[in-house]
Amino acid sequence: MATLILQGPRLTLDLANKISQQTNTELHSHGAHYRLYGKQPFSPQTLATLRSTHNSLDINLFPENYHPEQIRLFVTDMDSTFINIECINEIAAFAGKEAQVSAITTAAMRGEINFETSLIQRVKLLAGISINVLAEIYEKRLTINPGGECLLAALKQRDIKIALVSGGFTYFTERLKQEYDLDYTLANQLEVRNNRLTGTLAGQIVGASAKARFLLMLCEKLAIKPRQTIAIGDGANDLEMLKVAGLSIAYHAKPKVQAATQVTLNHTTLDGILPFLL
Repeated sequence: MATLILQGPRLTLDLANKISQQTNTELHSHGAHYRLYGKQPFSPQTLATLRSTHNSLDINLFPENYHPEQIRLFVTDMDSTFINIECINEIAAFAGKEAQVSAITTAAMRGEINFETSLIQRVKLLAGISINVLAEIYEKRLTINPGGECLLAALKQRDIKIALVSGGFTYFTERLKQEYDLDYTLANQLEVRNNRLTGTLAGQIVGASAKARFLLMLCEKLAIKPRQTIAIGDGANDLEMLKVAGLSIAYHAKPKVQAATQVTLNHTTLDGILPFLL
């Protein structure tokens, strides 16, 4: 049996019934979302047509060989996925270089520039900024995205381990780990001298391949298979990680990422992941 999941703030029972009739499916309400059960598989073209017609909703096919009860690890990107900002852009704003850094960030997330090269270029522009700026950003600008706390509570209730991975910086991942009781983190370390950023990184760069390797390393550590993982991200440097996960989710993501993932969430908040844990 094929299953479609409908979500979004504009979703109503009348609209769900309309889509059910259009697709000749059986409608079931599950609180904030609806499930449509069909006897025949949904073709990619059917799914694309539904999304185009009802473009204010998130419409996703529940993967046929995906088993939520087996999930043991959840891996999330940080900037613009788990949290509301791109940290490097916020740091650059203090040096009056936000436009330069933001342009490079956007191109990298679209996959137009090699991530590692783009990160080196952006970090160089941060030279001389006080490390006190990082604390100010964390305390005054950074929040986890809506629905995040509800999602974390559900994951912990299921005893699913939580990993935060980022092409951003350890200062933020480590503070988030402590505040939200996360299990694992991976990010880049900014080099600091005399309490100021030097414009370089300490250690190897955490890019797309490193994120994927980290997911696989955690699978080995936890004695689980990659199919027992969920990964979520929004940019091109998440693609390798998303490819190896059991369930891949694009969250308010660039088109290239949406095209490569099993689930796309463009209208719901982070708790839009919850229907894929039931």
